[in-house]
Amino acid sequence: MKVEANALYQQLQSMATQASQRDQPTNVNALQGNTAQADFSNMLKNALDNVNELQQTSGDLKTRMELGDPNVTLEQTMIASQKSSIAFEATVQVRNKVVEAYKEIMSMPV
Repeated sequence: MKVEANALYQQLQSMATQASQRDQPTNVNALQGNTAQADFSNMLKNALDNVNELQQTSGDLKTRMELGDPNVTLEQTMIASQKSSIAFEATVQVRNKVVEAYKEIMSMPV
């Protein structure tokens, strides 16, 4: 749980670092624009895929636990559930920040 939470935190930190690097000259930004956009979209897709995988694993363990599978413990089920919950909450927070930033940018005078 801690390892995956750390990985998600590192991804969020990386996105924040990329977003804060606005001090570079315009021509460098133009050259790196497509690469940065591809990196961001890949990072976002990977993060969402990770959240989806955690939720599917949690659901599978819950179902197996309810059906009485002796290979699944309550501890495994609860840990998987908490992992998916934390990952989902982090994703929602990132989405909220992106929407907030978009609204702020759109309200700027041109």
